[in-house]
Amino acid sequence: MELRQLAYFVKAAETSHFTEAAAAMYITQSTLSQQIKVLETELGMPLFDRVGKHVQLTEAGSVFLLHARQILLDVEKGKQAIEDLQNLLTGDLRIGATYAFTSLLLPALNAFPGKYPGLRIFVDYGNTEELERKLRSSQLDFILAFHQLTPGKEFESQELFTSKIVMAVSKKHPMAQLKEINLKNLDGMELILASKGFSSRDFLSEVLERHKVYPAVKIELNDVHALLSMLEGGHWVTLLNERALNGWKNLVAVPIAGKALLRKAYILWQKGTYRKKAADLFVKELMKGIEKQKQP
Repeated sequence: MELRQLAYFVKAAETSHFTEAAAAMYITQSTLSQQIKVLETELGMPLFDRVGKHVQLTEAGSVFLLHARQILLDVEKGKQAIEDLQNLLTGDLRIGATYAFTSLLLPALNAFPGKYPGLRIFVDYGNTEELERKLRSSQLDFILAFHQLTPGKEFESQELFTSKIVMAVSKKHPMAQLKEINLKNLDGMELILASKGFSSRDFLSEVLERHKVYPAVKIELNDVHALLSMLEGGHWVTLLNERALNGWKNLVAVPIAGKALLRKAYILWQKGTYRKKAADLFVKELMKGIEKQKQP
């Protein structure tokens, strides 16, 4: 079994098409088919069902795909470790983040490539649950996420700052002048909210249920940028993490009275795995941004 065979197999599984997979790997279709056949012979089971021009994974193929991906990721991490020892900052840095970290990420993303041109950076936005799943499977080097409690022992964590859920409205909205609003005043209020599955939304739902507060949710969006754009029109009200409002000059954050809506931001790392030097350097760049935001 060879690494190139695993790479061919993974690409074929991702494309469901041998010709497309071969083109992506810069080899001929016959070469890819032959190498996958060799792999199937060694494993003693077919990995694909051939359906016309397309292919689909067999049950054995689906099981083997998980292991093949992990092997290729482990090899890539090993190569990265050697390059780090040689002080060669090259390769890929994959970061996961919830939307509320955008204003923190952008300055670091602007500065980092100029300092380390050999690196490519990929940022994957999503909700906390899916980001943690990708971190467990080594698809991400680290993630930035909010938690109400200290993250579980499966991750190494570094606390960044405390943030809170606020009510957000346009500067044109009548409630923009409020100094704060009581949680009970939200009962029955028409809102647009981030979709269920977003960390801040799920946390918010728990708090509202606990206090028996039931707003009238009229629209749910899985795109926070679109949600904030709607707020700028002047009619809508939302509840979300105050960090998501950074850079939105036409919007106002109205504090919600009490301490029930405080959350902590963390960097999460996969426990017990090699941490890229590039990841450590990027985190230092992030910390500079956090310190700047603390300054008056």
